[in-house]
Amino acid sequence: MTRKVCVVVNSRANYGRIKSFLRATKAHPGLELQLIVGASALLYRFGEVIKIIRADGFEPNAVVHSILEGETPTTMAKSTGLAIVELATHFENLKPDVVLTVADRFETLATAVAASYMNIPLAHTQGGEVTGSIDESVRHAITKLAHIHFPATERARDYLIRMGEDHEAVHLTGCPAIDLLTDIDLSLPPNLFESYRGVGATLDHAKPYIVVLQHPVTTEYGQGFQQINQTLQAIARIGKRGMQVTWLWPNVDAGSDDVAKGLRVFREQQQPDYIHFFRNFSPEDYAKLINNSQCVVGNSSSGLREGAFLGVPCVNIGSRQSGRERAGNVRDVPYDADAIEQAVLAQLAHGRYERSLLVGDGTAGQKIADILASAKLSINKRLNYLSEGSSRQTDSLV
Repeated sequence: MTRKVCVVVNSRANYGRIKSFLRATKAHPGLELQLIVGASALLYRFGEVIKIIRADGFEPNAVVHSILEGETPTTMAKSTGLAIVELATHFENLKPDVVLTVADRFETLATAVAASYMNIPLAHTQGGEVTGSIDESVRHAITKLAHIHFPATERARDYLIRMGEDHEAVHLTGCPAIDLLTDIDLSLPPNLFESYRGVGATLDHAKPYIVVLQHPVTTEYGQGFQQINQTLQAIARIGKRGMQVTWLWPNVDAGSDDVAKGLRVFREQQQPDYIHFFRNFSPEDYAKLINNSQCVVGNSSSGLREGAFLGVPCVNIGSRQSGRERAGNVRDVPYDADAIEQAVLAQLAHGRYERSLLVGDGTAGQKIADILASAKLSINKRLNYLSEGSSRQTDSLV
């Protein structure tokens, strides 16, 4: 008897973080894949990820329109509530045996609330990690709702157990995003930039370039315009030195409009001849993009996760990734143009770093599928501080 696994994909980051699991589940004789696509993954201005998903051979069982315009804390809260309402209906219709939710976004929290209240076992990837912003609170809230966990690192596994999760329900698998890096030719296609269009300068794939991706920080709402201007000032100096720049549009989090406004004002006033702005790339093409770049700049976790595995230099700006585990490829800087510029120049001078397996070795998707096919699933859970593997930590928690 096959087990029905429902996965909810809500953003471009969600898809890249779970694609290898979707593929493994679709091919697994003991599993039936159910797929729901929603939120910003449906929206044109955030890359219309659903088109990429369908082109990859995954046809959604349902779509969920849940994003309210505005990108403010209020619309984030309301969008979360709307997603809970819509997902509950689809879960009732699909009747999955287990729901899998990815990481720590507000849409991910909606998935967790709907599934757990409907007595559907909930699986969670990337729990136990430490970062800044509201993502920290959301991630740990989902941990307490989830019944089976797939952390990416040893430290994250330990933190989950110290949070009172049953050690038998915590499986160290690594991050599925790393799987894609081991499955493809990572060389840069000569037509990659042209095939994704976007706006801005014409880029030469044969010449060096950097990748910039800076999202709003929800807990610093109202500061996004000033923050992105500091990054733009630094990148302008780098670009005028002859470095090409590929810049990806920010995500849908509260404050996105402020960041986007900063980018538009800069683009219209400066008309830079060294930057091209893109809405989105497929997970594989994004991997190729950063693998062949000279440096990844901004506050995306991809510089710390995929960047670590690839050995690509990363300049991490601000607090969004505060506390996240990082390998030697990362330099942390504040929202300050001079500091950002100097860090980028230092990374360009350094060049590639040694590969790190901090967040996985490229086998996570298959591991998660195999575990979900055979694991004993239960909707009952309780704090479990005295279980094997966590009792040694009890004294530090009291």
